[in-house]
Amino acid sequence: MIYLDTSVALAHLLAEDQAPPEKLWQETLISSRLLEYEIWTRIHGRTLTRSHSDEVRSLLNRIAFIELSAPVLTRALEPFPKPVRTLDALHLASMDFLQRQGQAITLASYDSRLNAAARALRFPIYKL
Repeated sequence: MIYLDTSVALAHLLAEDQAPPEKLWQETLISSRLLEYEIWTRIHGRTLTRSHSDEVRSLLNRIAFIELSAPVLTRALEPFPKPVRTLDALHLASMDFLQRQGQAITLASYDSRLNAAARALRFPIYKL
């Protein structure tokens, strides 16, 4: 199962220089509900709501979401092996929760800090 980070979703939606390979979209994708908020905030902030809303909805419909439940939020309060930003802590805590539920999780991210923290937690990184 591939845990989709916001950096990859936005690269796809905004046709950035780094675009994820098409094969990624054939994988089983999961992310924190946080991803939905991060995407819409960026789309609205760039005044792309009219032009990108359908594509955003289509992308979000491909992803299974894990909610920011009490166990996830509690884990995010604990230390990580590397310094992390707040939203990264929530993503890592979501991944940790899924792993504790027996899911094999691989992170897809362009964010080098998030990748480093995920590696420190022994999560594999998807080759983008």
